[in-house]
Amino acid sequence: MTYYISGIQQIGVGVTDVNKSWKWYRENLGFDIPVVDAPGTAEKMLKYTGGQPQERHAIIAVNIQGGGGLEIWQYLTREPKQADFQIQAGDLGVYATKIKSSQIEKAYEDLTEKKVKLLSGLEKDPKGNKHFFFEDPYGNVFQMVESNIIFHKSKALSGGVFGAIIGVTDIEKSIRFYSDVLGYDTIEYHESDVFEDFSGIKRGDKKFDRVLLSHSKPREGAFSNLLGSGQIELIKVHDEEPKKIYEGRFWGDPGFIQICFDVRNMKAFKEHCSKTGYPFTVDSNPEIYETGGKIFDMGEASGHFTYTEDPDGTLIEFVETHKIPIVKKMGLDLNLMKRKPEKALPDWMLKTLAWNRVK
Repeated sequence: MTYYISGIQQIGVGVTDVNKSWKWYRENLGFDIPVVDAPGTAEKMLKYTGGQPQERHAIIAVNIQGGGGLEIWQYLTREPKQADFQIQAGDLGVYATKIKSSQIEKAYEDLTEKKVKLLSGLEKDPKGNKHFFFEDPYGNVFQMVESNIIFHKSKALSGGVFGAIIGVTDIEKSIRFYSDVLGYDTIEYHESDVFEDFSGIKRGDKKFDRVLLSHSKPREGAFSNLLGSGQIELIKVHDEEPKKIYEGRFWGDPGFIQICFDVRNMKAFKEHCSKTGYPFTVDSNPEIYETGGKIFDMGEASGHFTYTEDPDGTLIEFVETHKIPIVKKMGLDLNLMKRKPEKALPDWMLKTLAWNRVK
């Protein structure tokens, strides 16, 4: 049995006020289509939540221009714990989320006019790609990167999630993980220097090993056209002792929690991860295919989720979506398990997600 990775489904971001945060991401970054809006109990993540089920409210929102979504996540029964140190470039975990834009100059002007905290001017990475850094109101760092890949044009000046910048301790070991496990098999650049385009971010004046990874093969699966291609950037700081971003904190606390990939044929993918030395650390139902056990429900959507960790403990989630709402107002759902796993959903069907847009 072959597994398929359709792309980055979402990046999780822990917040202290889920509705206020989503309003900011809607108005400034175009994540205005809720796929999931579900209070509930996180009972499958005990390894990362202090051994206890935790009440939470999660909203997964997407941008119709394509790319991954944001899973905006808030604890309800405990006070979200902020990091007790200043998170800097090179710290271990997801340091920044990449957002794509086909109109990057206009996006920069727009965020300037909206008084968003910009951390840099328009810069170029080692390969000449235009980008800039900015922060949301909660101190999370984003990188807007130029990309002409658009699923469906909208008024927004940016699209969805295009990837992430991840702090690591061993560049070569991390390259192997993201290549062997997730298919990021193309090195766009691999350099070691003090990078001028990092000068605006915390600790950006230090020397870094810096690797940009992409994938040579197009993504396949139901949501591949919507999620599209992406990139992972690995950074290792020199002459500094990086800290683990989530050291002493729970999954779901403020910051970028995990990178989630949409997959199909989870059983085959589980075997692949084990063979590459990165077995699942969480499985929402390890016997689902043997016993036909209950799938995981998250509001109107349902499926099977699992987790592994990269070599430095950064959480990587995998979701096999079984059911997703297409037109919520009409109660129309789509059962994905009745489709060929490698086949992309028709664009017209995915575009109906825009009917659920929230202003």
